[in-house]
Amino acid sequence: MTASHPRSAAPARPTPQPRSAYAAFRTIGTRWMDNDIYGHVNNVVYYSWFDTAVNGHLIEQGALDIHQGETIGLVIETQCNYFAPLAFPQTVEAGLRVAHMGGSSVRYEVGLFAQGEPLSAAAGHFVHVYVGREDRRPRALPGRLREVLSALRMPQ
Repeated sequence: MTASHPRSAAPARPTPQPRSAYAAFRTIGTRWMDNDIYGHVNNVVYYSWFDTAVNGHLIEQGALDIHQGETIGLVIETQCNYFAPLAFPQTVEAGLRVAHMGGSSVRYEVGLFAQGEPLSAAAGHFVHVYVGREDRRPRALPGRLREVLSALRMPQ
């Protein structure tokens, strides 16, 4: 007789997200070198866009000083799902939202859209842990950063 094992439910398959799922947007231009041999943007570029979109927003909002700030964000986790190809010379619109904000960490979720398209071509996340620039030890999220992150939270 064999022991029965309960079947665990498979996680929901990721699906494209609508623009309304994101709190802010940034425009990113594709470059000739972003395309790979298969004629679309290589997967590694998507992660660069995540970083560009989030950090560009934080810098513009006065929440991150990459040159002089005492607190910096280190990426400890990242993930991306791809739904439709993007390719040069398209313009990409990156949607941003904050899914979770802890004492020293934040989970950003980013949707990448072909310009004007209603659903994301890719969607993913990354987690920043904010640390001291010098000692690399976790630090509480600075007040201005917390304000900017709060504005990126979406209603449940």
